[in-house]
Amino acid sequence: MRAGRGTVVADALAVRHSALRSSLGLVLAKAAQTGAGFAFWIVAARATTDREVGLTAAAVSAVMICTQLAVLGAGSAVIVSVGRGEPPARLLDSAFATVGLAGSVLALGYLVLQSAAAPDTASTSVLFWAMFLLAAVTGTVVIVLDQALVALGRGASAASRYGLGGAVSLGAAALVAWLARGAPADVLLACWTLATAVACVVGAVQLRRLAGYRPRPSLRSMRESPLLAVGIPNQLLTLTERAPGLLLPLLLAHTVAPEAAAYWYPAWMMAWAAYTAPVLMGIVQFSEGVREPARLVSTTWASLRWSLVVGGLAAVVLVLFARPLLGLLGERYADASAGALQLLAAGLVPYAVLQAYNAVCRARERYTEAIVVGVTLGASLCTAALVAAGSGATTMALAWLVVLSAGAAAAGVRLLMVLRRIKREAQ
Repeated sequence: MRAGRGTVVADALAVRHSALRSSLGLVLAKAAQTGAGFAFWIVAARATTDREVGLTAAAVSAVMICTQLAVLGAGSAVIVSVGRGEPPARLLDSAFATVGLAGSVLALGYLVLQSAAAPDTASTSVLFWAMFLLAAVTGTVVIVLDQALVALGRGASAASRYGLGGAVSLGAAALVAWLARGAPADVLLACWTLATAVACVVGAVQLRRLAGYRPRPSLRSMRESPLLAVGIPNQLLTLTERAPGLLLPLLLAHTVAPEAAAYWYPAWMMAWAAYTAPVLMGIVQFSEGVREPARLVSTTWASLRWSLVVGGLAAVVLVLFARPLLGLLGERYADASAGALQLLAAGLVPYAVLQAYNAVCRARERYTEAIVVGVTLGASLCTAALVAAGSGATTMALAWLVVLSAGAAAAGVRLLMVLRRIKREAQ
């Protein structure tokens, strides 16, 4: 039975979509997700107080931190497995079970820790705890689903699941805003959680329909799979990429003020819409680099170009329309965060360079080097932004951009050296 399932999934590789189509499909999907997310925060900002928006933003950031920790590099392990021609069914079985369990444990741990360490801003609502747990588990599973479908050449399928999930979440938020002015953070979190829950269900259906795989989560096959051996190094590297942006709203809400998080988060979220392009191009670059190592140099340059083209278009829009976009949330958001959004959008170029560098390190298994670079840069980013927090979101963003650019310059030099070495080896 196992062999049959693996054969079905392996056979689906014969119908791979092109890397470019997969990349652009992922970008379109994330654009839909980001657009729905932006609309969600517009509705939330008009439905309740700045404090409740800030607490919700902090909770969302905490969920994302839990998902990034809980995923354990499972998606990257699937990419490597498929790239090497191995049937991924057994790995997927253990991956879904492992990340689901890890997501539950980490979410519960965070909620207990928050209640003990920050009782003034912690929620004791049963709804809040339940939605936090659901968001952490489904969010983690969705990450694995995304990367599994990328490995199978079906990255473009993400558009429908994220579009549907975002629409359901936005509809729920609009209904809450209409029925209950001044909605608390737990209700807003419930609306936000619907997006990942729906995307998770749709993704499971797609994985079965497109690749013939029916999820049967089990920890029993974990000893026989390379999940942790391959996944953990990739996961540590991913954490260095994502942790600074996820930690900052949380730190602001609990060490400065919830309002500070409320003003920073929308600017960061919109800038992330541009940053998503290099992130997704990097995933496909990594997948293609494992599958066809001889083409890593050309794949890297192609991914970097498309990152700058697609992400650059989004960044230009953000720079030109920062104030009116933030004004949709309210004038106070436009006044506080428009300058920050413009500066963060300008960070697209250094961020694209960093993603290209990390993707090459993943494909070449140069994890230690990339992790050291990421930890150093991430700590510097958070420290600089927090030091500047007292001067407002714009000063924070300027500090962030300066540190990010310096880190990207160093990583870019190293990237050129590695690519030249690869080219010499191929000659």
